[in-house]
Parts: sequence; C-alpha cells; structure tokens
Amino acid sequence: MPKVPFYTDPDPYKNNELDEHSADPDPFRQFSAWFRNAVDSGVSEPEAMFLATTGENGIPSGRIVLLKGFDPKGFVFFTNYNSRKGAEIAVNPFVAIVFHWKEIERQVRITGKVHTASEAESDEYFSSRPLESQISAMISSQSMVIPGRKTLEEKFDEMKQMITGHKLKRPANWGGFRVIPSTFEFWQARIHRLHDRIQYRLVKEKWIIERLAP
Repeated sequence: MPKVPFYTDPDPYKNNELDEHSADPDPFRQFSAWFRNAVDSGVSEPEAMFLATTGENGIPSGRIVLLKGFDPKGFVFFTNYNSRKGAEIAVNPFVAIVFHWKEIERQVRITGKVHTASEAESDEYFSSRPLESQISAMISSQSMVIPGRKTLEEKFDEMKQMITGHKLKRPANWGGFRVIPSTFEFWQARIHRLHDRIQYRLVKEKWIIERLAP
C-alpha cells in the first residue's frame, strides 16, 4: 500500500484571527460577513456546502450541495425530494452542513433541523433555472439505479422535444429545503495550529458564544 507523504510545511497558517469578544453576537451576521469575504477573495464556489444526513439505519451519508440563499430563517438548498438525502431527511430531519474556504483558511460548521421550503419559494427558484436544468430535474429519478447514461440522454432528448415552446411546471418531487440552525462553529486557521474555534449555541432563543479548544 503506498504511503501518504507527510505535509512538510510545519506552520502554513498565517492569515486572520477570530475572537469571541469581537465576533458578531448574531451568527447569521457573522456568517454573512465571512461569506462576503469568501466571495470577494475569489474562493472557488463559496456556496458549495457539505451536507450530512442519516436515515433509519443510522449510517451517515454526505455530499456537496449548493447553497441558494440564507437569512435569519435558515440556509436553503434545492433537490429531488425522492433522492437519498430527501428520503433520509424525511426520517431524520437533523443534519450538519459544512463550508470550507481553503483560500482564506476558514471553515463554518452548522447543525440544525430541516424544514421543507414553501411551494412559492421552490416555484420561483425552479422557474429561474435554465431550461436544460429544469428538464434534468424532471427526468431524473435521483439516487436510483439506472441501466446507463444512454437512458438519461434519451429521456432528456424526448422531454426537450415534447416541451418546445412550453413553460415547464416544477415537479412535485423537486423543491427546496431550509436548514434552521441550532449551532454554528466558525473555524479560523492560526499560527502553530492554535486555531480559533468560536461556537454559537441557541439556548432559549438566545445565542451563547463560546471558544472551543483547537
């Protein structure tokens, strides 16, 4: 078995800092500031987030999804409700999401409960997608075993010919989920690996800020 070489730089982190006394008392505002900084710093796909779910068997599964909006009500992404993540969320609505912005040496971890987004919100986003993306959402039985790629391509071509000149309606099995956080953790890389970890916990509708050991 080939060995993984050790990282030779003993102290690569030199950028910023995060202090529990200067952090914004509202974790949503703190996230917004960090997200804007990630965008302004040219981070590749800052909206990419790792989503972890668990189903009836208790075995976790994870994947990258794209954040499509956030506000004090939560973090929104869209998917096929019949996909594996959709099925697992139906059984256990508690999830974890993670943002990793390597270029600025930051990470944000969030845990919370998932609620289905409103139909109006899902309709609005679906109608804003390119036609090809709408078709893909309609013809894909996401997470199911299929014979091969040709099956997908044939269904795609058939649907595209059928709907020429027509506006597509969002399928009932596709839409948004909103993650309503109960914890946030903001991680900032620091020199000597004494990283800053600032945690927010929601206790009786009040956010408690704490420092965690790195």
